Amino acid sequence: MTNTLVLVRHGESEWNRKNIFTGIRNPDLTDKGLIEAVWAGRVLKAEGLRFDIAFTSKLKRAQHTLDIILGEIGGELPPIVEDAAINERDYGELSGLNKDQARDRWGEEQVLEWRRSFDTPPPGGESLKDTAERVVPYYREHIWPHVAAGKNVLVAAHGNSLRALIMSLEQLSSQEILDRELATAAPQVYRLDELGNVAEYRELVRSEGRDDGI
Repeated sequence: MTNTLVLVRHGESEWNRKNIFTGIRNPDLTDKGLIEAVWAGRVLKAEGLRFDIAFTSKLKRAQHTLDIILGEIGGELPPIVEDAAINERDYGELSGLNKDQARDRWGEEQVLEWRRSFDTPPPGGESLKDTAERVVPYYREHIWPHVAAGKNVLVAAHGNSLRALIMSLEQLSSQEILDRELATAAPQVYRLDELGNVAEYRELVRSEGRDDGI
């Protein structure tokens, strides 16, 4: 397969497990997250996919996931580009709080609006719209040219930074993307045409199902 873009959310992090808003904070993977990343690497290898270049964020849960995946695939490592443009959405004052603490402080309806609205940011943080405004231009300038050149590209990033990119790739509405869940370490495999449109899409998921994440 060529002209293939694979997006992978990082494996379960220490703060995912504790139900804490993570954002741009920097916890590492749990043991479960390590196992998920190994699974992702093995399933991509079984698909016959090798990558010419890989992109990840500046956060270690995504970097660690990428390293494990590439190690499982084996062979010569591709160039790896790290950039804060594909970091997770910044949750601002919610960062470091679990959901119960956030609800106690601001109320359940307000916290739900910050989590699930497209353009309402939490205090000091980013909305999904804000996240898209840094992720999508970065994709178009730095990632898409490699896919357009016929390369296979792997992106290991985060639930919301990948949602922002998926919204653009699949031309989803702001409501449709809010309803889209990404399981941890479940590869999203896209084959794109010469214009960057989605010609084929598959999600590779583990049998135990999805995880809606933070």
